[in-house]
Amino acid sequence: MTMENLNDLQLFVAVARERSFTRAAAQVGLSRSALSHAISALEARLGVRLLTRTTRSVSPTDAGERLLNVLTPRLEEIETELASLLCLRNAPAGTVRITAHDHSISTILWPKLLPLLRKYPDVHIELSVDYAMTDIAAARFDAGIRNGDRVDKDMVAVRIAPDLCMAVAASPAYLEGRELPATPHELTMHRCINLRLPTHGGLYAWEFKKGRKSLSVRVEGQTTFNNTLLMLQAALDGNGLAYVPFDLVQPHIEQGLLLPVLQDWWCTFPGYHLYYASRKQISPALRLVIDALRYRPDKATAIRK
Repeated sequence: MTMENLNDLQLFVAVARERSFTRAAAQVGLSRSALSHAISALEARLGVRLLTRTTRSVSPTDAGERLLNVLTPRLEEIETELASLLCLRNAPAGTVRITAHDHSISTILWPKLLPLLRKYPDVHIELSVDYAMTDIAAARFDAGIRNGDRVDKDMVAVRIAPDLCMAVAASPAYLEGRELPATPHELTMHRCINLRLPTHGGLYAWEFKKGRKSLSVRVEGQTTFNNTLLMLQAALDGNGLAYVPFDLVQPHIEQGLLLPVLQDWWCTFPGYHLYYASRKQISPALRLVIDALRYRPDKATAIRK
């Protein structure tokens, strides 16, 4: 088999998995037309149609499904062996793909990984912003970042941050002339900035806790985002109340740009954890990333706990 044929087989697997020429083209770094031409040429050489194409979807034919089932484990074996060869090199190398929230990327991952990238030029990091509970094995990520209570039990989890406090805040302009809510239920009388979660397709219910009492409140407002940083900006612009991590709003509260609301009801969650599949061989590059991100509380923090 020539290398060109192997490349075409890899392209076929990408299209069959994504069920979309557009998404597969973005994944493999080709134009949609070039990818379509490569698949057509492969089908012509094999003398069998591998994909059923319509204006709205792409799906494997029976022959395509059979080829996909044969190719997938073998291509993964080849990739694993090639990755293992990197261990023989003097310096770690390779790409580490991570799915994470925008908040964890901007506040934890990027600040800690930037020095690593400067030190190891052959290590590449791909960070994908995603609020869904992504199956990292199916999506071919090396690791994911989620709150500690949202990591599947069959994953290896490494804490990378302290516990996460969620705060409610609004601008003085929005609160002027309005009565502050005394309980979370009174949020229904206010404009709130919503977060839509892709996993369930619904709006996130704000979570609160006071003593032993816990509750969730579904809020309404003029705006809905799927991005924490945009929610913060909307609050700064006077669009309503936002429910975002406290470390994001703290500097704005200190500057008087935002005011805290319902502080005695703010909820704390287990901090961000990096997780990965235990059955996978850990590459040297991923080991470097894990070590760089691992949470190491300072002595003052340890004493307070």
